[in-house]
Amino acid sequence: MTSRRMIMTSALVGAGLVVAGLNAAVAEELDTIREEGVIRIAMSGAYPPFNFVNDQNEVVGFDPAIGAEIASRMGLEVEIVTTAWDGIIGGLLANKYDAIVGSMTITEERDEVVDFVGPYYSDKRAIFTNPGSGISSLEDLEDVKVGLTLGETHEDWARERGYDISTYKGLPELLLELENGRVDAIVNDSIAAILAMTAKGQEFEMFADPTTEPFGAGIAIREGSPELAAEMQAALESMMEDGTYLAIAEEWIGADIR
Repeated sequence: MTSRRMIMTSALVGAGLVVAGLNAAVAEELDTIREEGVIRIAMSGAYPPFNFVNDQNEVVGFDPAIGAEIASRMGLEVEIVTTAWDGIIGGLLANKYDAIVGSMTITEERDEVVDFVGPYYSDKRAIFTNPGSGISSLEDLEDVKVGLTLGETHEDWARERGYDISTYKGLPELLLELENGRVDAIVNDSIAAILAMTAKGQEFEMFADPTTEPFGAGIAIREGSPELAAEMQAALESMMEDGTYLAIAEEWIGADIR
């Protein structure tokens, strides 16, 4: 673990302890949410087609559709909050919203400070380059500039491997930097990058990271709310059973990604 990750973990654990203490003194979060009639869900708004801002300035995509359907099945309205990805867990712990439905990879480090519902889809890390780059292995990344989204698990992975990296706010910026040659390769979840590059007609070559297994994306909530977690999990499972999940996945992703 790098010193940067140790500092991050310490800060998140510290924040988590404070929130845990507060949770002991307040009612189950589900009761509070039900009283308000609204569940606030957060995402970056910069991760198409999973979540992004359309021409009408609406946040749309797979994640908000999943979040809205879960809210509906719980008898709640949904409010979508967009925020920078590198501070999104901090915002959850500070009660700025009730859940993160933003394609967050479930990791042991994150699970120390938040609880997860799901996973609600699975994916794998992949490396993308411009055609003819000659980059076809992890070893080839050692001598080039690598682009990543700030705060994603891929950033920690790249830093641990000692790559020369540049970080950006979201996938659209990453794709532009690759297209313009300001980075030689980008590292991202495979599904989102493939779909986004295909949609904009951007040519690319890719290879999967052979060192990691497929991972699950989960819905993050504050710790200490078992009733909220159970209701959200039940809503998610019912969506998967009755075909609603598949319909949403096919609309936004074009495939079943469970």
